[in-house]
Amino acid sequence: MGCHEKTPIQILHEYGTKIDCVPIYNMERAEGSPHQPNFVFTVTMGEITCRGQGFSKKVAKHQAAEAALRVLELDPGAVPLPQRAENNGFGEANDQPNPVGVLQELALQRSWHLPEYVVVMESGPCHNKQFSVTCRLESLMQTGTGSSKKLAKKDAAEKILEKLQNLSGCGEMTWNPKPIVYLENMRQSTSDKIAQLRRTPLSIPNTDYVDMMQAISQDQGFEVIYHNIDELTVNGQYQCLVQLSTMPVTVCHGTGITCSNAQNDAAHSALQYMKIVATMK
Repeated sequence: MGCHEKTPIQILHEYGTKIDCVPIYNMERAEGSPHQPNFVFTVTMGEITCRGQGFSKKVAKHQAAEAALRVLELDPGAVPLPQRAENNGFGEANDQPNPVGVLQELALQRSWHLPEYVVVMESGPCHNKQFSVTCRLESLMQTGTGSSKKLAKKDAAEKILEKLQNLSGCGEMTWNPKPIVYLENMRQSTSDKIAQLRRTPLSIPNTDYVDMMQAISQDQGFEVIYHNIDELTVNGQYQCLVQLSTMPVTVCHGTGITCSNAQNDAAHSALQYMKIVATMK
């Protein structure tokens, strides 16, 4: 029997069995009259929880499973159940592995937070669009590009998988995520770098703010990515976005007469924001 002939409940169960994370269903509530009932079910799979409702328990479970499949990007009507990737998620399980699915499966296996994807930039004319999508997995962050959001997302997932493999340094995946860096925690931070940020005036000419940001990111354990924007400003200056893998994600804009000047200005803006947060009572 092909996957397209199976119910969403069956597909989700088989997928959960493959990744050792079987879905758990719970009836949240039953409402309505006896002749016109409405059941609400939730399905939990790792950190994913989805809800469904219907006139019977079976239909409500069916709807919840469908919602979970959409979150996992497993279309019950079109996408076959992905096979478990060998080599801890890095091997190719078939001729055309889906890096987004492989990364999702890896996160579920390891009980990590699920990957988050954010469209950070869209440029170009309508007939030749270019998208930039950032993938964040725990403390890691990479940006992919493509002619569609889907391709950019795939590129970002591939880069995260490559980075995981490089950080592990061998066939077996040995990388462990660092704790998520919450911006608000910088208020109580006793780190020398944060203390220096609090007392440093961010208005000194010719300061290398990119270098300062790099030092703080290494000290605090978050990633920094710069996105150079193709379009110039109305004044003919270069533009840049800087993105920090903090919680919440921080994105700041900068401009300058060169790309490096624009990056430095973006880093300056991000440092100003971090300084405000770090000095708040």
